[in-house]
Amino acid sequence: MKASRYPITTLKETPAEAEVASHQLMLRAGLIRKVAAGVYTFLPLGRRVLARVEAIVREEMNRFGAIEILMPALQPRELWEESGRWAAYGPEMMRVKDRKGRDFALGPTHEELITRLVDGEIRSYRELPLNFYQIQPKFRDEPRPRFGVIRAREFIMKDAYSFDRDQEGLAKSYELMRKAYVNIFTRCGLDFRVVSAATGLIGGKVSEEFMALADIGEDTVFHCEACGYAANRDLATGRASYSFSDADSDLETIDTPGMRTIDELTGFLGIAPSSVAKTMLYRTENGYLAAVLPGDREVVEAKLQVASGATSIELLAPEDIEALGIPFGFAGPVGLKDRVPDIVVLVDERLANARGLVVGANERDRHLGGVSIARDVAYDAIVDIAEALPGDACPSCGSALKAEQAIEVGHIFQLGTRYSDAMKAYFSDEDGQLKPFVMGCYGIGVSRIIAAVIEQHHDGAGIIWPVTLAPFDVAVLLIAGDAAEATALAERLHNDLSAAGLEVLLDDREESAGVKFADADLIGFPYQVIVGKTFLKTGQVEIKERSTGERFSCNPRDVPSAIGERLAAATKDLSAPFSA
Repeated sequence: MKASRYPITTLKETPAEAEVASHQLMLRAGLIRKVAAGVYTFLPLGRRVLARVEAIVREEMNRFGAIEILMPALQPRELWEESGRWAAYGPEMMRVKDRKGRDFALGPTHEELITRLVDGEIRSYRELPLNFYQIQPKFRDEPRPRFGVIRAREFIMKDAYSFDRDQEGLAKSYELMRKAYVNIFTRCGLDFRVVSAATGLIGGKVSEEFMALADIGEDTVFHCEACGYAANRDLATGRASYSFSDADSDLETIDTPGMRTIDELTGFLGIAPSSVAKTMLYRTENGYLAAVLPGDREVVEAKLQVASGATSIELLAPEDIEALGIPFGFAGPVGLKDRVPDIVVLVDERLANARGLVVGANERDRHLGGVSIARDVAYDAIVDIAEALPGDACPSCGSALKAEQAIEVGHIFQLGTRYSDAMKAYFSDEDGQLKPFVMGCYGIGVSRIIAAVIEQHHDGAGIIWPVTLAPFDVAVLLIAGDAAEATALAERLHNDLSAAGLEVLLDDREESAGVKFADADLIGFPYQVIVGKTFLKTGQVEIKERSTGERFSCNPRDVPSAIGERLAAATKDLSAPFSA
């Protein structure tokens, strides 16, 4: 491929809209261009990277027995109503009407469609297990699209769905997909962790996320170096050592004028946030819900949703709290059920034996002191609803937990019969009895992988691609283009490297040497072959390795073998750890 016939649309300046390195470099290197908030076109270089990611995904999915199909993005409302998710999915679902007024969704995921498809095609247990996958655009109406393709409204996803006859079969299918995912992310050059995760709107009881470590990651993962425990923020449990009173003390009313926040209250009283129990009020489809937790921690709404059994939860606005007769900023658990009949009160497990707490008094400008959870609070359950914090004791071995920021690049679920029961999708067993399919689902953010890789692999000059993902393996930079022998050699190297099976770009543009060097580093070609002054003087060409910055001279006839050997070694370092 010649750059003179191939659009290299790099940018010298960083666009103001780009907040993080991956977004900046994807724009500057000419991989993507913005169409609208959270919607991007992949330019030729970006499409080549995307194709390489897709090829790795396909190879590993096929290796572990999955079969590729392609389903429509446009899905009828009726399917989602069968599963009960049309209303539950909320505003993130892109909804459209056809000319006859019928409702459709632009698919954020495809559990409903694949369940109906398999129900219509598969009849007998003899046809199981089965695993279908696709690579396709998905749509989610993100309230705040940001970070380029990391949080986009249209994105490329690989989604797979397994169908088994029983839980034992599902466990085997799930483990195969787990191995495939480890292979995929390893081959893409990612530093990642596999962590336990909440199942959310997808459903099921077991799920794990594959998290690429990155300082800009919007997710937090907790892990224990001693025993290997790992979970994301939505599921992580950390045992904490709080110092509470050994004996009950008398309740007292404390005047706290205008002290609505934890910081204001603790500063006014001169106490630690852990001495305060805060009460957060929510609305669910079942009524009102109160979460009581230590003042130094935040509620994890995913945990709260599971603990309450609610389909959706919504934090009450200040005016909604005032409408309950409770002054905003002064809500507390003591006597709460008397003020709000039928409210469900959940207390975080870290407060199970707490005494001597300060809590809101449900009266303006007042708090209560000396509160004992066991003595003074009418609660419905003691549950884990608060965030873990770095330094908490690991729930498995007691060692200190560590926290890291990460980008979710994959998520796998054991769905069980969540969809097959709801949609009456059955197969016949050995006895001719109808049984629901036992399902799993497995998603990968294909376009998001590119951003995650760049976050982990870049420097001040640009992208440093793992060799498995680079848009071209080699760039031949024709620097002395006014010399006929240099031009002829560059052409020959391009042809020889291509014949050796490498992806090669010949930069024969009428640009300065500085522009060609800068673009090669910015785009991140793993190897640069420089045909310039050194060749005219010595007959040797220079080779630059992007990842190390190393430069060395080479006889032109040895260039294909020299680069081929290095590429082979680098690819081997990224080889898949699991075989089928």
